Amino acid sequence: MQKTVIYFLAAFAAALIVSPFVFWVLRKKRAGQTVLHYVEWHKTKTGTPTMGGFIFIIPMVIVSGIILRKNTPLSLIIILSSFGYAILGFLDDFIKIKSKRNLGLRAYQKIIGQGGIAILVSVFYFLANPDGRIFIPFFNIFADFGWTILPLTFIIMIATTNSVNLTDGVDGLAGSVSFLYFIFLGILMFLVSKLAPVPELSQFMIILAVTCGGLLCFLLFNTNKAKVFMGDTGSLYLGSLIATLSVFSFLGFYLLILGIMFVVSAISDIIQVAYFKKTKGKRVFLMAPFHHHLEKKGWTEAKIVLLYCAITILAGMICIVTLI
Repeated sequence: MQKTVIYFLAAFAAALIVSPFVFWVLRKKRAGQTVLHYVEWHKTKTGTPTMGGFIFIIPMVIVSGIILRKNTPLSLIIILSSFGYAILGFLDDFIKIKSKRNLGLRAYQKIIGQGGIAILVSVFYFLANPDGRIFIPFFNIFADFGWTILPLTFIIMIATTNSVNLTDGVDGLAGSVSFLYFIFLGILMFLVSKLAPVPELSQFMIILAVTCGGLLCFLLFNTNKAKVFMGDTGSLYLGSLIATLSVFSFLGFYLLILGIMFVVSAISDIIQVAYFKKTKGKRVFLMAPFHHHLEKKGWTEAKIVLLYCAITILAGMICIVTLI
């Protein structure tokens, strides 16, 4: 626990130190966000620096050399895959900045990039966990899924990274929900490890601590009114971390509970698109994802963040109570 706190504080300090440099680079490169034309109430945010995810990514880069060893293959996969998604997000952000419009990589390019990384992660994890062991929430038992862990890991990777990306539409929203998710995930890892050993638990805890420290610093600049956005660089990175840490610690199914607000973002978007196409123009929500629907209903960004965080905390407490 003491080591975890030290890494958390060190990551916060590192993020605080590098943040002025990140801001300087983003301003120098004129890395401003271009807001979609149909989100007209956000038009005042146009020009706000994006790719601020580097504020919490850089501390992990610094720590990686310390925690990565030959006997920690899962931690290596977690960090490398997250960096891979961050690079993919960076390319998307970079193209948007250069073209001065909210259109980066093409859909097929994103699918190829995300799918390629997800396949590699799934194969490596299957080799490390051929039994396909997963912890079943509420029943508090472990089940072996065998080879089906391959497609399951792939689906979780794709679904989670895109869900976190969709949630990043309101100041402080994706960062706050992710921060709480990591906190509760760490607690769940500790509790589940009492039932059966969680591989590389100490390294996973360090990754969680460093991520939370960097995220907390980032939120100082990202809460309403945001001085910087994380961009796809940050959201895809966080999505990959959330997915891999959850699956590799046998807690993949907790994504549906603890990550309920990410699920809401994805499901509301899918429902909206499907219903719009089926009815040729009608909508279920005023706008999707769901947080934009709430904005259309008159909710402030701060109130939306509070709601999402409160539900995540409630979900986290339910998960913990079932394990005590």
